[in-house]
Amino acid sequence: MTREKIGTRLGFIMLSAGCAIGCGNVWKFPWMAGQNGGGAFVVMYAICLLVLGLPVMTMEFAIGRAAQASPVRIYHKLTPEKKAWRLHGYLALVGNICLMAFYTTVTGWMIYYLVSFITGNIDQLGYTQMVSNPVINVSYMAIAVMVGFFILTFNLQSGLEKVTKYMLSALLVLMIVLAVKNATLPGAIEGYKFYLVPDFSAITPSVIAAAMNQAFFTLSVGIGSMAIFGSYIDKERSLLGESVNVIVLDSFVAIVAGLIIFPSCASFDLEVTAGPALLFDTMTEVFRNMAGGRIWGSAFFLFMVFAAFSTELAVCENILACVRELLGLSRVKGSVICGIGVLFISLTTALGFTVIPFHPFGPESVFLDFWDFIVSTNLLPLGALAISIFCMNGKIGWGWENFMKEANSGKGLKLKNWMRPIFYYILPVCILIVYVLGLLSM
Repeated sequence: MTREKIGTRLGFIMLSAGCAIGCGNVWKFPWMAGQNGGGAFVVMYAICLLVLGLPVMTMEFAIGRAAQASPVRIYHKLTPEKKAWRLHGYLALVGNICLMAFYTTVTGWMIYYLVSFITGNIDQLGYTQMVSNPVINVSYMAIAVMVGFFILTFNLQSGLEKVTKYMLSALLVLMIVLAVKNATLPGAIEGYKFYLVPDFSAITPSVIAAAMNQAFFTLSVGIGSMAIFGSYIDKERSLLGESVNVIVLDSFVAIVAGLIIFPSCASFDLEVTAGPALLFDTMTEVFRNMAGGRIWGSAFFLFMVFAAFSTELAVCENILACVRELLGLSRVKGSVICGIGVLFISLTTALGFTVIPFHPFGPESVFLDFWDFIVSTNLLPLGALAISIFCMNGKIGWGWENFMKEANSGKGLKLKNWMRPIFYYILPVCILIVYVLGLLSM
């Protein structure tokens, strides 16, 4: 099977950033910040991106580019004699599937809200009403899955790469316009203070753990989502610099999302600790009371749809690439099979609020919480830990020399030998400590 290639460097950055930019930035990041102290959480999140996210992303790009394979075949090619590592490749595929098990439903919610604002049916909109309606959940989740895998039936450059470029460009423009608009709201300054001025006394082990999990979630590192795009590029650019570009773009979107939401909450005296419902209930209330709210709400949820699809497409491409390599399928056949599989597993989340009575962590928890726990709390950080050990330890894995040679190929920022202790000791220890803190704080 001939390996496809991304057409341009911009396409690679957009695709990788598209995988990172998504509901994790514009839905989850604001409500996580709202529940974890605002500015204090933002500071810890930025530190986790730099100290943990950047090294792991560079490693994922490196193993993908070196192997020229999807996660299920990376370890077969890089260390064929060390078969135990192959388990992580298969777990990476499982992680991507588990992520889509709930992410497609969230994408469907964004589409539903966009349609409701465009048609003017916003009077009865509400998070609780939406999730308690299985017809809405299933139908819009199905739309999200079908649209995503239809786009993936086209080849890489004319399908995923082209669509992602247009979506992310439109997303960035819409976000800037909305952020400027909301800066003019009365009382917006109070929202900025909560969001941007850290109260360091609010930093607790649970806040640190939440920031680390959010950093891994928003970057999609640890389950091979970045490795697949590394496998689609050449060696013209070094990978540390490309990782910096992706993280800067990803962070920009997350920060601007907060600049849209928190001034709105302050202006209309709305609760910032509403959790997953923050974006839906709070922003709907904002637009109901804003002049031209239907237009601004339509623009807001259009950028939410673009953000959601950018990640869905990227992760589903990873699933598709793995399945195609395992079964030797064409893009069209692989997309049909993977689309059906993702559709069925996503029904657990879409029906988990009403039809399927599954409460894994207490009476209020549902399938969405279960899948998020599997991915965000476990597979992402543990996958990042596995990748760091594999890239650092040559006796049991690939080793620093091989990793640095691959990462430094091409023009751009280079890894230096003095960085090795950071990658070798500090990174895995930090990941392990914060992972344990995350489990203890549940």
